[in-house]
Amino acid sequence: MDRMTRRTFLGAAATTAAGAAAGPWVLRAQAQGGPVKVGILLPYSGVYAVLGESITQAMELVFARESWTVAGRKIELIKEDTEAKPPVGIRKADKLIDSDKVDILTGPVHSGVLMGMRDKVHNSKTILIVSNAGADVISRERCSKWIFRTSFSNWQPNWPMGGWVAKNVSKEVFLVAPNYQAGKDMMTAFKETYLPAGGKVVAEDYPKLSETDYAPYLTKIKQSGAKAVYAFFSGSDAVNFVKQFDQFGLKQSIKLTGAGFLTEPDVLPAQGRSALGVITGHFYTPLLDNPVNKKFVADFKAKFGGKTPDGFAVQGYDTAEVIVRALKAVNGNTQDKDKLVAAIARTEFDSPRGRFRFDQKSHNVIQPFIYIREVKEVAGGLDNVPIDKVADVTDPGTGCTLPA
Repeated sequence: MDRMTRRTFLGAAATTAAGAAAGPWVLRAQAQGGPVKVGILLPYSGVYAVLGESITQAMELVFARESWTVAGRKIELIKEDTEAKPPVGIRKADKLIDSDKVDILTGPVHSGVLMGMRDKVHNSKTILIVSNAGADVISRERCSKWIFRTSFSNWQPNWPMGGWVAKNVSKEVFLVAPNYQAGKDMMTAFKETYLPAGGKVVAEDYPKLSETDYAPYLTKIKQSGAKAVYAFFSGSDAVNFVKQFDQFGLKQSIKLTGAGFLTEPDVLPAQGRSALGVITGHFYTPLLDNPVNKKFVADFKAKFGGKTPDGFAVQGYDTAEVIVRALKAVNGNTQDKDKLVAAIARTEFDSPRGRFRFDQKSHNVIQPFIYIREVKEVAGGLDNVPIDKVADVTDPGTGCTLPA
């Protein structure tokens, strides 16, 4: 250890005294001059890796438009891979909050990760903008002043589909979804409108997440006598289920319907013609005819090698847009969290999906529309073509009283 002389000691003491005299506002000002740290907690491996990729790419598109500087402060992304596994995701959330001390946190994809990190986020007063995971309770009994959601509640894409399927497809349906929070939430929401419309659920089945062989479940579907299936799968699970449903010969006699994630552009190329005719409900399709979406699709394709953006990309776009607009509204001040939360809550803009705004009751996004879409052949290949829509789909927000 270097020996401290009387002169160096006095110099150090004087510097410390000067800092103390200047007050904590100097330290805050120095912090405000640093980058805005945005923690991204998404799967970059495993069953939902393509979802994490799409969300992140669209966020980068928005920040690049701003030259990675908002209100005079650089944007720094700190990415962590949840692997779509709750224990991993919760550990990574702790790291981003405690070690990296992020200003804003976004993600995750897996509802189990979201539920596991909720209390940590709330108790640490970390601003979380949920960019995918749809666990309903986060907009209801477990809502928080510090949590917003730009994606969807699991209820939103499925509640409108129940009555629509009963009226237009079949009064007898087999339900199938992965065995975790999102799967159960989505099937429950579907039944809320399907059963009152005279529909009958013949059976329900819940394979494990990341299942690769659906033969046992497809056998049950075939033997059930159901005229339609309503399903939720995403990522590689959606590819496997849709292809195997076709290979099993079920398409000829049983109509496949489901939540929109079943046939998003991230999986359609791999599903190929097996996806033709599948009907789903979702807040987005790349075919939406509005100026913001047309520019978004063109810019996304240009930046990412012709890749067509999906709903996950829109979630990333809207998340980054919310961050940019809120930071500008507070002149880059992330220290006053109450003002930043208020700015986020007020954020409203034209999104690729339509007019974006938060429900002030729950901090959950109000879906401008849920589109009922059918996979058809269009110029350029397969796409989800809107055939009907339901406007202003707002989660009930049951049990949420903000600020919570």
